[in-house]
Amino acid sequence: MAIDCGRYVNPEGVRKQIEGAAIYGHTVALHGRITTTRGAVDQSNFHDYPVTRMNDAPLDVRVHIVEDFVHLRPCGVGEPGVPPYTPALVNAIHDATGKRIRRLPIGDQLKSA
Repeated sequence: MAIDCGRYVNPEGVRKQIEGAAIYGHTVALHGRITTTRGAVDQSNFHDYPVTRMNDAPLDVRVHIVEDFVHLRPCGVGEPGVPPYTPALVNAIHDATGKRIRRLPIGDQLKSA
């Protein structure tokens, strides 16, 4: 993953934030389904909303920090790595298998890939 976050103070903190974003982005891509019943959300915590566990996690997350901050003030990183993760993952699946993922979460669609 690459990030252009402007001026930063702690590059290791930026890396850790983006690595965490990869884990949460993986959760959204593979498991992220929120359901409702009569207007109320059915899931309440991690016991009924699956998250990526160590055996499902990406094995090698590499973070490249763009060095382009000449005139910027330091700021926080937040969660910019989460939204682009799923589109990048489904594009990688297509490149590797030729199968297009058309709905989320990915779930069982991988079995037929």
